[in-house]
Amino acid sequence: MPNPHGTPIWYELITADPDAAKRFYDAAVGWTIEAQPSGELDYRMITTTGGDNAGGVMRLTDEMKAGGAKPAWLFYIGVDDVDATVEKAKAAGAGVIMPPWTIEGIGRMALLHDPQGIPFYVMRGASEENSTAFERTGLGKCNWNELTTDDQQGALDFYGAVFGWQYPEKMPMGEMGDYVFIDVAGERIGAIMQRPKDSPPQNWRFYFRSPDIEAAAGKVKAGGGTVHMGPMEVPGGDRIIVISDPEGVNVGIVGPGEQTG
Repeated sequence: MPNPHGTPIWYELITADPDAAKRFYDAAVGWTIEAQPSGELDYRMITTTGGDNAGGVMRLTDEMKAGGAKPAWLFYIGVDDVDATVEKAKAAGAGVIMPPWTIEGIGRMALLHDPQGIPFYVMRGASEENSTAFERTGLGKCNWNELTTDDQQGALDFYGAVFGWQYPEKMPMGEMGDYVFIDVAGERIGAIMQRPKDSPPQNWRFYFRSPDIEAAAGKVKAGGGTVHMGPMEVPGGDRIIVISDPEGVNVGIVGPGEQTG
């Protein structure tokens, strides 16, 4: 995956029940998560209606639980050199959860956490084709990456130093502070904001595109999830919902705004 350094290239749901996750997300987002593959590793690809991959679903094993892993959405940030990036991230205050390893035919990767303790992967994929798991308006793709953190300035400094992220614009949000937009390699990929008091714990939240946000909200509720916010309009005209899936994993869904005329 020759995507530019610092760009998101993959999304991964870690879940104790991949079959239940398939039922929920296939309905809510419009994905097709593959059935359980053969072999020891239960890793399932997420396919959009256009036939592209948006990410994967990994079963949370007892061994992973023993190591402290919990159901979560994580993402992979593409880098030019995994080992060099890990060292640079460590120098900037990151911690290493899983040191670099290689999967033949897939790529080299590592699992880190930023100075605030929020986990993410870095990866150099083996494929010669660019990943399109992140696409600003791609149906079924991640359209937006949003970090809510207890130390906004620390996060801005860390990700800027390690991944070359730039922050050319911000949107004032009153008492909540500024919503600071992230640009990398000439593309806007998301934003970083200070975590409001009494809000969910600091984390990365990913917004995946569904064709109908009202229908998505209904399917979230019908599938045992919770809609915490929305549908609400956001700058640019789209509408979003912020939800938790039946395991309590926080994620966003984005869809087109209301049609007028």
